[in-house]
Amino acid sequence: MPNVYSGDLTKMFDLTGKKAVIFGGAGGFGKAIAEGYAANGADVLILSRREDALKEAVKEIEAKKAANSVVKYFVCDASKESEVIAARDFCVSKEGLGGCDILVNSQGINKKMFSWEIDNDFWNKMMDTNITSLMYTCRYFGNWMKENNTADGVKYNEKDFESGKPSPCAGYGKIINIGSVRGIRIVGNGGMGNVAYNTTKGAVEMLGKAFAADLRPNIQVNTIGPTITYTPMMVGLLPPDENVRNGIAAALPAQRIGYEVDVVGPAIFLASAASDMVTATTIYPDGGLVATS
Repeated sequence: MPNVYSGDLTKMFDLTGKKAVIFGGAGGFGKAIAEGYAANGADVLILSRREDALKEAVKEIEAKKAANSVVKYFVCDASKESEVIAARDFCVSKEGLGGCDILVNSQGINKKMFSWEIDNDFWNKMMDTNITSLMYTCRYFGNWMKENNTADGVKYNEKDFESGKPSPCAGYGKIINIGSVRGIRIVGNGGMGNVAYNTTKGAVEMLGKAFAADLRPNIQVNTIGPTITYTPMMVGLLPPDENVRNGIAAALPAQRIGYEVDVVGPAIFLASAASDMVTATTIYPDGGLVATS
């Protein structure tokens, strides 16, 4: 049967002992989320293509982690299926975390290019990094959780799913994908130059809903859709002066753009027992952009 929380209400957001895998964890949203998870008791495995960045991120995360939390890294290009499989196998091994309860996908790239400039190489790279990689990670980690994270130790029975009846032993887990408010709205500069990026972020939302249906009932799959946010990826695209940056969002109720820490709270909520009834949806830490523009 689906899980219903019946524990201590003061521990609904507690991540102690949970095993979290964070793609894109070497910087930006991914590293901020990893810091939040580790500080709240989770064991964390961060993944990225650059080992030097991963090593530096581990040092920063370890400086903020809870006493018993473990922080590890694994080099992986998530756009390559074989590397995602290798990452999953490492994660669930004794050398890794020994399992997986939480998957976060924060990998992605962004580059302005007008529709008349797009070539196949640019389009394919954007699709591979921003959406195909999420399909691989949700597929291989999500189905591992479904088959292995069972309270009674009984393997998932595929026939129960085929008959349309929820399996009483379907495994539990949490998947959080980082999308963007650009997945549902045209934002900034009249929206120009974002055909490829906006398309991928719209796809991230629907991918999350589809995986939520496939991995039901005890694996929740959700999306976080931030507003324009001051991350390393956006440094070259936003003004260096903080007051000027916030002026871009002066019409919003929050009257500022987003910062990496703004996604940490929603990410902790979606990784915790507090969100057990929340799935196939998107949380927008957008300062009111969706509602007011």
